[in-house]
Amino acid sequence: MRQLPDDLAVHLEGEATTTCHAWRLTRSDGLVLGFTDHDRDLDFAGCHFAAESGFVGSEVETGLGLGADSADVTGAFSAAAITTEDLTDGRYDSARVETFLVNWQSPEAHLLVSTRELGEVRASGDAYRAELRSLASRLDRPQGRVYARRCDADLGDHRCRVALDDPAFGGAGTVSAVLDESRLAVAGFEGFADGWFRHGRLRFDTGRFAGLSFEISEHRAGPGGVTLELWSPLAALPEPESAVTLTAGCDKLFATCSEKFANILNFQGFPYLPGSDFAYGYADGDTVHDGRPIVP
Repeated sequence: MRQLPDDLAVHLEGEATTTCHAWRLTRSDGLVLGFTDHDRDLDFAGCHFAAESGFVGSEVETGLGLGADSADVTGAFSAAAITTEDLTDGRYDSARVETFLVNWQSPEAHLLVSTRELGEVRASGDAYRAELRSLASRLDRPQGRVYARRCDADLGDHRCRVALDDPAFGGAGTVSAVLDESRLAVAGFEGFADGWFRHGRLRFDTGRFAGLSFEISEHRAGPGGVTLELWSPLAALPEPESAVTLTAGCDKLFATCSEKFANILNFQGFPYLPGSDFAYGYADGDTVHDGRPIVP
């Protein structure tokens, strides 16, 4: 049973109430924004909640158990808050959204109603509708290790331990030309072999996409310069001369871990795991399969 703060409980037991909803949104980069459906700004819980933002929540029905529920919020794009560019660039992906019930006459009397993640966002004109997913939805995601020949660690994490600050595995440069939404020409990486950054990451340090990283599907180095192809097209063309940082790529193979990174002691795959050919190797036309053990 949810316990209400004493001051809010006393207020809700009165004949008339002055409550509204407020939302605190925290992006993965740490930026915190506050919104309320009240007609004036509120300040509580160490956050400023802006009014007249068009931020309105939908009804939500919850129940016992671990079923993942969802809700929606709608709002209008604002240059001072959520912009079309930030949404399409992915800056709000998996942001945490906390919903509060608050007495607007005394904002310190408030209750945290729910905590959800920002899911699918649909934009239409100058407005958007965002899905708020229950944290129980995380239970649907694969957990634990994957037993396979390829490594299941992320390059440079605490299991891989490759030092990505080593100049041999990346560096800084600039965008010399924008070929299209998924292909860029970059300068400053002429010393790296062809394909060195395949499966790696490109991070923008300046410009519209500053702070965002994207996966590289192909890296070509030739007489005409260095070009990169991204797995997913960008939402818009980046500015030429934008500063970028590249990180070497890893295809998760045992040979790559050994030859490219000299890191086989930390390889997190099972390169000698028998494949399906071995598992079904006993099936042939000369063996009698009558249920007896294959190996005595």
